[in-house]
Amino acid sequence: MPRRGGLPSKRPIPNVKRVVVVASGKGGVGKSTVAVNLAISLAQNPPDGFGRAPKIGLLDLDVFGPSVPKLMGLEGLPPPELTKNGAIIPYANHGLQAMSMGFLLRPSAASLAEGGSDTADTAVVWRGLMVQKAAQQLLFDVDWRGRNGDVEGLPGLDVLVIDMPPGTGDVQLTLGQLVQVDGAVIVSTPQDVALIDARKGVSMFRKVDVPILGLLLNMAHYTCSSCDTKHQLFGSSESFRKAATSLSLPVLGELPIVPMVSKDGDAGRPTALRSTAAGGYNTVGGWGLGVGEVKTVMQSVARRVWDGITATRTSS
Repeated sequence: MPRRGGLPSKRPIPNVKRVVVVASGKGGVGKSTVAVNLAISLAQNPPDGFGRAPKIGLLDLDVFGPSVPKLMGLEGLPPPELTKNGAIIPYANHGLQAMSMGFLLRPSAASLAEGGSDTADTAVVWRGLMVQKAAQQLLFDVDWRGRNGDVEGLPGLDVLVIDMPPGTGDVQLTLGQLVQVDGAVIVSTPQDVALIDARKGVSMFRKVDVPILGLLLNMAHYTCSSCDTKHQLFGSSESFRKAATSLSLPVLGELPIVPMVSKDGDAGRPTALRSTAAGGYNTVGGWGLGVGEVKTVMQSVARRVWDGITATRTSS
């Protein structure tokens, strides 16, 4: 049966000026880690003439596997508070405001039995309609002005970075049909199996008229501590570049495999916060080798994203 009245109109997210989504077709390509570090890099690298520190937020829209609480050092917190108008107040850490399905889950039975409040083992077992409702609540019922959001005239976010779930399912469709998105960053690894699904993600966003800023290659190469050779552990980057060319999309950057990135994520302190001037990253078995390269690539990606979303908004 045809839908009466057509599709709903896209609308802005309340108190958010621009929206950037970080997506992938395939899970396990490091998308959430990229999203967190991109949000921090956007805050650290405002465009020329911005005149102040940008206000950046991070929304974890992965209903089934939320990662932002862990990556942002915001685990084990009580459910978020509400404003007087019933909107959800986001948590804040590392200079970012953050919201995730992980903040709204109840602790698992095992955790409660031990007197804890950990939600890490709590599984979300929902059908499509409930997933869509949860996604809409996270998109439109969060007050990104923060704890004092009820104060009239308080500014919201300059950019909201949305960490999408993998695939092309209910959450992606909900966002694509309901939200005015300024640009999407598609993350992939070099393998064909990941690039096949990345292409599907590009196709889906184009079908719902979401501008795509470009492709970002993660885990492009690894440089060990005993040599300067870049080892392409997951295959040649050339396949990724060919895919970008065939899709008529720019390559935003190529991130190396750096063990410290994983270590920082587990510790809840993203690598983009590190200072490359501090030294010591090439010690301890090479854990920190390549941190400077990661920061340089993410700074470049952030600047290109700023340029892309500014151009998108200007042209519209």
